[in-house]
Amino acid sequence: MQGGYVIKREVLKEFTLGKRVAEDEVDELSTYFVETEQWNRVWRGDVDVVYGPKGSGKSAIYSTLVAREDQLFDRGILIRAAESPRGNPVFRSLVEDPPIGEAEFMGLWKLYFLALIADAFEEYSVQGEDAKRVIRVLNDAHLRPGGKISLRTHVKNALDYVRRIFHPAEMEPTLALDPATGAITGLSARIKFSEPSSAERTRGDIYIDELYAAADRALADDDVDIWLLLDRLDVAFTGSPEFEKNALRALFKVYLDLNDFQHVRLKIFLRTDIWKAITSSGFREASHITRELVLKWDRAALLQLVAQRLVQNPRLVKQYCVSPEDVKADTQEQAKLFKRVYPLQVEGGPNKPQTFDWCLSRTRDGSRLTAPRELIHLLSEARDVQMKWLEIGEVEPEGEPLFQRGALKEALPAVSDLRLQKTLYAEYPHLRTHLEMLEGQKTNHSVRSLASIWREPEEKAKEIALRLVDIGFFEKRGTFIDPEFWVPFLYRPALQLVQGTAEGVTVEVNDEIEEKA
Repeated sequence: MQGGYVIKREVLKEFTLGKRVAEDEVDELSTYFVETEQWNRVWRGDVDVVYGPKGSGKSAIYSTLVAREDQLFDRGILIRAAESPRGNPVFRSLVEDPPIGEAEFMGLWKLYFLALIADAFEEYSVQGEDAKRVIRVLNDAHLRPGGKISLRTHVKNALDYVRRIFHPAEMEPTLALDPATGAITGLSARIKFSEPSSAERTRGDIYIDELYAAADRALADDDVDIWLLLDRLDVAFTGSPEFEKNALRALFKVYLDLNDFQHVRLKIFLRTDIWKAITSSGFREASHITRELVLKWDRAALLQLVAQRLVQNPRLVKQYCVSPEDVKADTQEQAKLFKRVYPLQVEGGPNKPQTFDWCLSRTRDGSRLTAPRELIHLLSEARDVQMKWLEIGEVEPEGEPLFQRGALKEALPAVSDLRLQKTLYAEYPHLRTHLEMLEGQKTNHSVRSLASIWREPEEKAKEIALRLVDIGFFEKRGTFIDPEFWVPFLYRPALQLVQGTAEGVTVEVNDEIEEKA
């Protein structure tokens, strides 16, 4: 049968917008990765630290850098992923028995990165006396046992060494002995984390920054740079806020120390809320971090992202007779294709937004930002809803669109629930009770109404509400003295919130205006 019904069902059967999470689609990501100006700044090497909310595309940039290793090599840039892109983070093993304080963490980071640089020297045949010296000292210190070792083993070796240095009672002898005869075969230099004294230098001890200087010279001699990439730091140190703070503050101090070297660059990808948490009690070094970027997606970039994923569907391209190249290159073609695939509006009426803007308003959190992850999730869920309806014999969508209006509305609860469960509840368990107590309540609150719901004094309720603002659940309105708290559309279905203003709130919010904002 060649009717539109069968064609639409066949198009939807193979329809995909990819995975929500970049780590789950490393191989496919390059086909629809959006090369924004933010990406170009990272690619050019102008940016070292990339901040962004969860789902904003940090891991997509990270994964694309790793996937383009050969292109970077052609530019004279060696890369080393300092964290596993999938599975358990390599630093997870530190949670149960972490280093003590920032100083030990700084030593751990420096040894770990230096070992990765030495690995790169051997893999890419970086020659010269400086490169050989770095490799020899690390090998003598048993930081790089023979053969290829995992990142996790590198972390363990670095941690063991740091503990021996910071706890001298556990220090192994620096004499190298022949195991058969017991004869002295040489002296093993100790790597120090501060400038060695004259006596220590006489024994052969070496300052770790001297090894970095040697590595930098070796890279300069070969006319190459090395980028050490760090992602997934949001899951690497879960379980202890203090542990996470020590680890990440130490990381950024090491980053600033390494800025003295021209050819060694750390590339750090970190969530904005985590950065805010580790600097909340003061971090004077933060002002010196200037090669940074905060990821933000405007409407045009999000539309481009969706359109590029749409044209990866061969049946859809054939159905609408479009050129993928033209769509990728032209914002008007992107808008036109979206309006052909999806209905013009989800909710009819002159004051209601068109479908793409409706999607943005429904996936925006309290920071008023839409992350690509939630937008892709909403559109993917809509596909599943529409496909289910067609399979049970529902009437096909009228005209060109593949989707009925109701499919997008039906998809939103799944997006809302996942965001609430996997982001807010999972990452902020100490706030879960207060979120659950809002179930069935109104969407706009004052400090007084929240104090009543939570059965807390107003000062305490305000403190909790401001924390919920920080994590994007509430959008803060009103004044500093008399703040009000509005729940974005994203979280309403999961908590079955009732549109409207709680008793005692002075300003009535017009949600029709909000969804067009």
